[in-house]
Amino acid sequence: MDPEYRFSHKHLLGLADFSVTDIQAVLQTAESFKEISSRSIKKVPTLRGKTIINFFFEPSTRTRLSFEVAAKRMSADTFNISNSGSSTVKGETLIDTAKNLAAMNPDCIILRHPCSGAARLLAGHINASVLNAGDGTHEHPSQGLLDLMTVREAKGRIAGLKIAIIGDIAHSRVAHSNIIGFSKMGASVVVSGPATLIPPGVEELGAKVSKTVLKAVEGADVIMALRIQQERQQDPLFPSLREYANFFGVTQKVVAVASPEAIIMHPGPINRGVELDPKLADGSRSVILEQVANGVAVRMALLYLIMGGD
Repeated sequence: MDPEYRFSHKHLLGLADFSVTDIQAVLQTAESFKEISSRSIKKVPTLRGKTIINFFFEPSTRTRLSFEVAAKRMSADTFNISNSGSSTVKGETLIDTAKNLAAMNPDCIILRHPCSGAARLLAGHINASVLNAGDGTHEHPSQGLLDLMTVREAKGRIAGLKIAIIGDIAHSRVAHSNIIGFSKMGASVVVSGPATLIPPGVEELGAKVSKTVLKAVEGADVIMALRIQQERQQDPLFPSLREYANFFGVTQKVVAVASPEAIIMHPGPINRGVELDPKLADGSRSVILEQVANGVAVRMALLYLIMGGD
């Protein structure tokens, strides 16, 4: 990395805004922070005196806890607000709620929201840094970064790899961030799923579309299964979960056509037996728990860099 490089982003709204060098900076910083989680005393004073608000309008386990753990391990003060516990349930707008929070001078607001573009809207109205923890079907950039880190750890590189992403591409912000991130870093990305779950224009993000899972996974170095996001589907887009599992589930038969050293990934939560065979989820090829561990390191790096780390 260029010794003159300086991370200059105030917000994390999407990987589309990050250059290759920005991504490399986050991954390199995350690698240095990962060691902290293995110490007997898992805390450093890096962000002491900083205030971080987790503002989540949708249910979350991994992302919300990961951001909170990351902040606390760097000694920041953290506060959690859910949609049910905010004034938005009384009719207050997102912007008005955020402005009231901003009046309390937090340094960073981490936002998850069901509407695409909510994080960017918020960033335009408050002075605090905004980290997008998932906005509608748009992007989930911190998940994309932790997936990049996990693949680089497992494979030693990203450039030149074949990444197969299988499932609900249309509604997956994880898929969108991963397509952008892996393509920028030199990997080839192939997606597959029911035709009703492949969005038009996905090729413009950098992915190729395969009509069959076997063709998508053939020779793949990384296989990522995605959850069917039925909560975002107003009408049924495939006949049944059983039929989906038969045609698009990642099974032993599917993995057999991939590279012999292919790894299995999933952003969670997993619907076992639907998008992913339980034996694969728990098997030696799975790096799903490594994704969770790397999530803390990546989010520590993001908080550190965005809030003024050098």
